[in-house]
Amino acid sequence: MEKSFISFVERSIVNNWDLNALTDYNGVTLQYKDVARKIEKLHIIFEESGVKKGDKIALCGRNSAHWGVAFLATLTYGAVVVPVLHEFKADTVHNIVNHSDAKLLFVGDMVWENLNEAFMPNLEGIILMTDFNLLVSRSERLTHAREHLNEMFGKKFPKNFRKEHVAYGKDEPEELAMINYTSGTTSYSKGVMLPYRSLWSNTQFAYEVLNLKPGDKVVSMLPMAHMYGLAFEFLYEFCVGCQIFFLTRMPSPKIIFQAFNEVKPNIIISVPLILEKIIKKSVLPKLEKTSMKLLLKVPILNDKIKGKIKDGVISALGGRFYEVIVGGAAFNSEVEMFLKKVEFPFTVGYGMTECGPIISYEDWKNFRQGSCGKAAPRMEIKIDSPDPENIVGEILCKGENVMLGYYKNSEATAEVLEADGWLHTGDLGVMDREGNLFIKGRSKNMLLGASGQNIYPEEIEEQLNNMPYVSESIVIQKEEKLVALIYPDFEEAFRNNLSLKDVERIMEENRVELNKQIPAYSQIASVRIYHEEFEKTPKKSIKRYLYQ
Repeated sequence: MEKSFISFVERSIVNNWDLNALTDYNGVTLQYKDVARKIEKLHIIFEESGVKKGDKIALCGRNSAHWGVAFLATLTYGAVVVPVLHEFKADTVHNIVNHSDAKLLFVGDMVWENLNEAFMPNLEGIILMTDFNLLVSRSERLTHAREHLNEMFGKKFPKNFRKEHVAYGKDEPEELAMINYTSGTTSYSKGVMLPYRSLWSNTQFAYEVLNLKPGDKVVSMLPMAHMYGLAFEFLYEFCVGCQIFFLTRMPSPKIIFQAFNEVKPNIIISVPLILEKIIKKSVLPKLEKTSMKLLLKVPILNDKIKGKIKDGVISALGGRFYEVIVGGAAFNSEVEMFLKKVEFPFTVGYGMTECGPIISYEDWKNFRQGSCGKAAPRMEIKIDSPDPENIVGEILCKGENVMLGYYKNSEATAEVLEADGWLHTGDLGVMDREGNLFIKGRSKNMLLGASGQNIYPEEIEEQLNNMPYVSESIVIQKEEKLVALIYPDFEEAFRNNLSLKDVERIMEENRVELNKQIPAYSQIASVRIYHEEFEKTPKKSIKRYLYQ
């Protein structure tokens, strides 16, 4: 089997020439032939301005059709792509651009307003993503290439640009394809070097398990500067010949609902928070009514009602998808149990940027509740523990998806990547005999009890998050005592005419109730209320280090 990611892209463009490819939701649609033409034009700009194979090109903007074009143009040219999250603060963007040695920067108009080219002195040019016009040029060759682009394109393809003109260089498995700066919950971002084998293996994995066809549709709502959204809402779908709809604005639940109902996607890739919001706000309140609770206990009606609820959730999400894949952060067990009960087609996967991203997955029909699947194809998983089934240990993995290391940071690379290829994930878990992986928390987050007991704050938070009027929480340690930081669901509280004093009283009641359910060494000593949501990473994990 040819293990070339670029071949996937090339084949898809040629085979799906007249199909719709990239759509900005409520905006422009590019067909595969339009994408190919734009890629060709960007290749001319790269070549004429002196970009060489292996040079770095950074991308920073909201998801959009042109973001996708710039990404594919960079890879198919043989340059290294550096996606930068558009939500990063300006100084972080400046630092990443400088650290990555980027030669060019493609930038979205909203991002550009906050950036300052003087802080990125090594860039040769900055290109606006919306229309590929030059915002900054420090090179005569680049200025000339952009000004004479149409003329050069016409000269190169005098009788129209056709599918037989699509021919890209081949990639080597170990060749560097991209540098993805982690936006994990540690304060310092590292540049993960992903080779072409990782992109190929993740795309091949999706071919093996997801079954999409040319013309199928997907809504891209996760940031493409992040590997989860990039791999499974864009790269695989593009290689298959799907139409990808980009939610170019902030994807609020309202916009997501609207898009799902219009697009009716064939697969849904989500982070837990989005699904949880939909279930908690739209579905669970209806079940709280006494009549509904009673009906659920009647055996024959029970299945009917369960079917009705399941159909309701499915149709709210467009009604045409095979399954919902949840990943990126821990899933709320109450919501997961509810979805499992009504036989909703969902599964939970596990991965990290360092694996581009997939580590484990299982189809929803075989998915074991509470787990995050089994080792993905071409990946191995082991637990660093004397008894991997019962004693929590660090999760290690190895295989074709694993990174080359961290860019310009051999020390950090040596800390996580062993000489024989095993990657230390920093996550803790157990694995059953069938190979199902169960995550218990981040080793970095693990707290030590007064007598040396291991305390996993995520497990306490999960119970706390299911208590009345709790929206989200973090458990931290202060002078050997555990404190719960809570952001209450003020919206619901005020709707029920509760005052701030009432909310404080309920949070204290929650603390007392919670302590009855957990061991003495992990009891919560006090509660602190936050009036704003906790800051999050793109995967919607809370940035814990800000609150320690």
